[in-house]
Amino acid sequence: MNFIRLVFKVICKIEEVLCCIGFMGLVSMVFLSAFLRFFRVSMAWNIDMAMLLLAWTAFLGADIAYRSGQLVGVDILVRNLPKKIQLVIQILVFLVILAALGIIIYFGFRLANVERLRRFQSLPIPFSIVTLSIVLASTSMVVSTVIKIKDRVFLLFQKASPPQIAEENNI
Repeated sequence: MNFIRLVFKVICKIEEVLCCIGFMGLVSMVFLSAFLRFFRVSMAWNIDMAMLLLAWTAFLGADIAYRSGQLVGVDILVRNLPKKIQLVIQILVFLVILAALGIIIYFGFRLANVERLRRFQSLPIPFSIVTLSIVLASTSMVVSTVIKIKDRVFLLFQKASPPQIAEENNI
């Protein structure tokens, strides 16, 4: 099991690096496009590439934020409940998230299949590359969710009262 977590951590690190590179590329493409437009030079492929990078960085960034517990949450209803009940509610919420991610992956693949024939206006690549960013990020979120559920179940059945999950971002 430790080997699987190690592989997952390496994949997560690669995902973070790709997200950073994609974001820097996105900012560079938009800046370059605006700068060249000032001199009346048009680079049509720049906008398509920026859209591709935006999709990938947005969904990979959402996955990174989800994995590290940085997404917005509302805990006002459960924060005063006993820790065991909080864990049960967290597990139930993660199960709902897991179901939603399954639906997103299923329809994401279907959409990517439809989009495989569509091309960017100025790039010779299929538009399904953009759609696959949703599928890949959702798949990674499924793995993160399963790990979070496993950790909560383990804490739920411990004899002592469960502490807060201290290393949320170190799955």
